[in-house]
Amino acid sequence: MKKFLLLCLVSVFAFSLVACSNTTKKDESKGSSNEAKIPEKLTKPVTIEFWHAMSGNLEDTLKAMTDDFNKSQKNITVKLVNQGAYNDLSQKLMAAAKAHNSPVMAQAYEDWMTQYIQNHLITDLTPYIKDKNHGWSDEELNDIVSVFRDANTWDGKYYGVPFNKSTEILYYNTDMFKENNVKVPTTWDEFQDAAKKLTKKDGNKKVVGIGFENSIGLSFPTYVRQAGGQTINEKENKVTINTPEAKDALNFLNGMVSDGTARLAGEDGYMSGPFGRGDVAMYVGSSAGLSFVAKEAEGKIHWSAAPLPKGKEAATAFQGTNLAIFSSATDDEKLAAWEYMKFLTSKEQTARWAKATGYVPVRTSALDTPEWKEFVGKTPEYGVAVQQFDAGYYDPHIQGKSGVNDALFSEIQAVLLGQKSVDQGLQDAEKSAQDAVDKASK
Repeated sequence: MKKFLLLCLVSVFAFSLVACSNTTKKDESKGSSNEAKIPEKLTKPVTIEFWHAMSGNLEDTLKAMTDDFNKSQKNITVKLVNQGAYNDLSQKLMAAAKAHNSPVMAQAYEDWMTQYIQNHLITDLTPYIKDKNHGWSDEELNDIVSVFRDANTWDGKYYGVPFNKSTEILYYNTDMFKENNVKVPTTWDEFQDAAKKLTKKDGNKKVVGIGFENSIGLSFPTYVRQAGGQTINEKENKVTINTPEAKDALNFLNGMVSDGTARLAGEDGYMSGPFGRGDVAMYVGSSAGLSFVAKEAEGKIHWSAAPLPKGKEAATAFQGTNLAIFSSATDDEKLAAWEYMKFLTSKEQTARWAKATGYVPVRTSALDTPEWKEFVGKTPEYGVAVQQFDAGYYDPHIQGKSGVNDALFSEIQAVLLGQKSVDQGLQDAEKSAQDAVDKASK
């Protein structure tokens, strides 16, 4: 459980590649490594390393998929290298870049990739996507879910392809909803009303209507967007946390916590535990946690899942990593990595990955495969996240994003714990976040 929820928290960890050299092994010997020199074919065996942060069932599934890819290839072998948690992976990638010893490819979040691009560390994949021998057709490119495609685009160029993507959904206790004659909420008003009706004492046990993770600050931009605002103006490099829309969003969340109809995970660490015990009637959590929720709830409660209730607008952040190829790789290694990336993001494999892990397919066509339809027909909870594709957004590509996340994480939690007022929390969050952006932009 800790492993999966680390996905939601990873952007809290800041790391900088500014100290890294703007050249790589290939730069030093052959000029710019970002010049696409795509071989027509591979004429000799190539082995590449893929650094990742998957564990448990996620790693087992990745290994099985990679084994299948390797068996299908004559000249390509992919070697998986587990680098621990995401924070470990980011630190090791930074160290490898400084030592001019980067892997051929790795998982990477968008804010990592922004740093990499500024330091010429990863490859522009646009030539590979458009290559007549190895690329995607326009139909294949547009088949990638638009929010994921946009998230991997910098100045009109593609630097990654989406891999393990998830978003927040609403988990709810079906027995409690039935007993209290409560319908699944679809709006903020219905959300508040349901939380009130579901909050009650059951003997010596108090059931709270709604639960939020301790990391709710990282999800705060979703509620701001639902209120009609935004937290970052990418064009002006400005943080816009202290706004009327942000105040509406924080008052909405804080109001439920203050009146006792909502709670944070607190000492439980993660909300899936209290939900599985029946301590909360519903909670907002990552779709990647479906299997963990099922495990916590087994033999204790009956449950289901639904899209997030909306405010003035429907909005939900899609998070998770992408696949990137490092510039220091040789032309043959880059082509091998690209072929592997195409395999992992193919219609069949992304559906396979989603079914086994709880992440969402990254291709729209995967939703129409018989395998996926049969799967969500039997386990409809796994189909909830994809219902939110049209409401999906990604965090803007801004320098200092990790500092913005740090500010949101601490200041929003401080408000919800009663340590600061709504106004003070928003003021402090905006100041700290803007300071981080300004520092990173110098």
